[in-house]
Amino acid sequence: MRDPLPPRPALSLVIPIFNEEETIPELARRLEAFLATVGETWEVVFVDDGSKDRSLDLLRGLTAREHRFKLVGLARNFGHQIAITAGLDVADGDAVVVMDADLQDPPEVVTEMLARFREGYDVVFAIRSKRHGETVFKRVTAGVFYRLFNMMLGFEVPNDAGDFRLMSRKVVLTLRSLRERHRFVRGMVAWIGFRQTRVSYERPVRFAGETKYPLSKMVRFAIDGITSFSTVPMRTATWLAGATASLAVVIAGWAMLQNLRGEPVVRGWTTIMMLVALCASAQLLMMGILGEYVGRIYDEVKRRPLYTVQERINLDEPSREMAEPTSRTGPH
Repeated sequence: MRDPLPPRPALSLVIPIFNEEETIPELARRLEAFLATVGETWEVVFVDDGSKDRSLDLLRGLTAREHRFKLVGLARNFGHQIAITAGLDVADGDAVVVMDADLQDPPEVVTEMLARFREGYDVVFAIRSKRHGETVFKRVTAGVFYRLFNMMLGFEVPNDAGDFRLMSRKVVLTLRSLRERHRFVRGMVAWIGFRQTRVSYERPVRFAGETKYPLSKMVRFAIDGITSFSTVPMRTATWLAGATASLAVVIAGWAMLQNLRGEPVVRGWTTIMMLVALCASAQLLMMGILGEYVGRIYDEVKRRPLYTVQERINLDEPSREMAEPTSRTGPH
């Protein structure tokens, strides 16, 4: 006869880790201080995303001294959004909070999230009222991106919100069913729906180390978000075709008017080269956009797993969703 499963924790924290050896000791101290005040059962799921420094060894030490600290060690670096997914796949709590390891997502904000969760909300996302330590360029580009992004969608992704959020059990289970490879988790959570609300906090500077999202990754992340939820870029072909056709009509009308006035059009190469360059650039732009979508189709049809795991610590129990026909989904 199978042993009964232990009670489900009320709260799970999912924390992706990539090269955070300088931050992990302070992170552990802050987590232990915060969790001692929660008054609920809890677990912390660390996901090591193929770290190259001593992060994995430090996490092993944490899990050795506290069985409620759990570890999923990915076999290589799969990226921040996949690491979040790996943590959500094993998180067992009634409420699951995703937060970064750099302490820019303060654990203490979770207390307010839990209060809103107990009011009956399924998603509580954290809005950055102030973003300390970030450049003007990053703040402006992030604001422009989310406003343009929301214009393309039929639902709203909150401005000034990252992946720091609380989700109820039913939201996590729904999110687990979405297995697309190019993941934009904050957009997926917004797409799922359910009752959502917000809390505000001031985002502090990173405790130590360097950001894991340089400009190149930010651009890639933005492209993943747009192509995952909108076909508006593909419609650009229609708009460009209309614009170039209108330009051709204007130029033809101008040439006819010049002839009627008895002022023949000087036959030079400037206008021709301008139109050729314009049409060529429009065609190349659309080929690039189509290539992005076709590449995503190619990745999806291969149906490879989203990630591979090299080790699991304190996570040997069978999946509760496999063992139970139903799950508790309401607020704790």
